[in-house]
Amino acid sequence: MPRRGENIYKRKDGRWEGRQLKEDGKYQYFYGKNYRLVKEKMKNFLENGKSIEKKHLSPVKNAALLFEAWLEGETLERVKPSTYESYYNCIQKYVIPYFAKSENTQITADSVSGFVRSLKEDASISVSYKKKILAVFKTALREILKNSRDCSIILESVKLPKTEQNEVQIFTTNEQRLIELTALNFEDKRALGIVLCFYSGIRLGELCALKWSDFDIEAGTMSIKRTVTRTKNFDSNENKTTLNIGTPKSRTSSRKIPLPAFLIRIAKEYILCAEKENYYILTGTDNPLDPRAYQKLYKKVLAKAGVKDRKFHAIRHTFATRALELNVDIKTVSEILGHSNVAITMNVYVHSLMEQKKIAIEKFNDMHLASMELAAIAVTASVITA
Repeated sequence: MPRRGENIYKRKDGRWEGRQLKEDGKYQYFYGKNYRLVKEKMKNFLENGKSIEKKHLSPVKNAALLFEAWLEGETLERVKPSTYESYYNCIQKYVIPYFAKSENTQITADSVSGFVRSLKEDASISVSYKKKILAVFKTALREILKNSRDCSIILESVKLPKTEQNEVQIFTTNEQRLIELTALNFEDKRALGIVLCFYSGIRLGELCALKWSDFDIEAGTMSIKRTVTRTKNFDSNENKTTLNIGTPKSRTSSRKIPLPAFLIRIAKEYILCAEKENYYILTGTDNPLDPRAYQKLYKKVLAKAGVKDRKFHAIRHTFATRALELNVDIKTVSEILGHSNVAITMNVYVHSLMEQKKIAIEKFNDMHLASMELAAIAVTASVITA
């Protein structure tokens, strides 16, 4: 049923539909993911005398509406919920407010340059997040202006800032040992997932999405096929957030990882019977565990182990660092982590690679000292014989 005085309905497919009578006696229809978006589109139609549906928009006018249309158009159906939430936050919080100003109502090289400049000058935003905002901004621009002759000129105005790679947080060998011992003996057996992450480098969402069917005990491998994320629910009539089960972060994140023998033995102790192999390992049901709930368990384990609190992702960084310390080649580490290319691994773990370089150079130092010692012996021997 529509709300009193409004022609806005929720359709059977879950979308909202509104209609507005035009001057020619025909109806203009509006669609959106929730009631608020449809009402806003109808309001804009009345104020501007035109629809903001993407196919009717001018590629260079009504900039704020163009970004709104891009955000609520095919983007919503094309990307993962977590990616869409990132797009939504960047566009709604930074892009639309800027282009809603009277002096920036059109997308031009000057207005785009002005947005980039204002963003770079905002000291309240970290450099890494500025880079993220500009990347989303450029993605939106490229699609909005794809039929405009000024597209390439305007896109050149968006230059991503260079960011220095900060040293990643890792656990020391002693800290890792304390955490593992605590997790192995913890009263909540789900804590064993922490140990699994230390020896596979998988992400938190990938851990929460693991099913018993993903383990091949005979081959000693584990397959990463899905991930669990909690994202903003854009239907205002439902809960604020929703749990999503989707594909891993990227194409290369779907991978098969060999497991050490001790983890295979642990898996054999807890693996369920065949008819329940599609159950999630952390819940023992066909519903996955919320990553936020596992975060709380993780913090309890750290507290009991007496280890300083760090983000769960530090476990993944620790795995990669330990692998490089054990002289595992960078290509293998990259594939186990599911990175799209080796360059990403090298950039993230440059601190670990530097340690390996120091060890390598130290070998030259040892070689030099040994050579000098042999040379000294030879000189002494020649003096004695003389």
